[in-house]
Amino acid sequence: MKLNALQDNQGARRSASRVGRGTGSGVGKTCGRGYKGQKSRSGGGIMPGFEGGQTPLYRRLPIRGFNNSNFKTNYVTINVEQLQKMVDDKRLKSSDTVTLELLQKVGFTKKQHDGLKILGTGELTAKLNVETQNISKSAQEKIEKTGGKVVVKPLNDKITKFLPAQVLKRQAAAK
Repeated sequence: MKLNALQDNQGARRSASRVGRGTGSGVGKTCGRGYKGQKSRSGGGIMPGFEGGQTPLYRRLPIRGFNNSNFKTNYVTINVEQLQKMVDDKRLKSSDTVTLELLQKVGFTKKQHDGLKILGTGELTAKLNVETQNISKSAQEKIEKTGGKVVVKPLNDKITKFLPAQVLKRQAAAK
């Protein structure tokens, strides 16, 4: 068997029905779409859940339950090889303390994150001081092996941004 001799089985592929070729074809004139209306037009169609302008069921029902995504911790992750590449490209100085704010400043990340997590993929030769919220054991070993220092600062409580101002004042007064 040769590649140029390959073909589909008989009847596996049917050619598309050519509609609108006169009334004698059986699918002429309106092309099987009926008369007038949105569904007869080109590009016309009704989205799933559309109820003719009436408020659809999915919007009439109340929102129930709890969504935990508001409280999810959102880390920006970086490998030690990426840190080394940034030092090699002179985007970071080995005298700088690597923090989330510094990485945002040099353009590693633009989005808002809750913390920084450093992972241990790759090799590191630069001596770096790192201030992070989370770090893997291998990354910590590699940074300390080159003579750098690792400071792990715990995350602030995210739930405080959802508390009313009165509760926050009471908590501050209690401290």
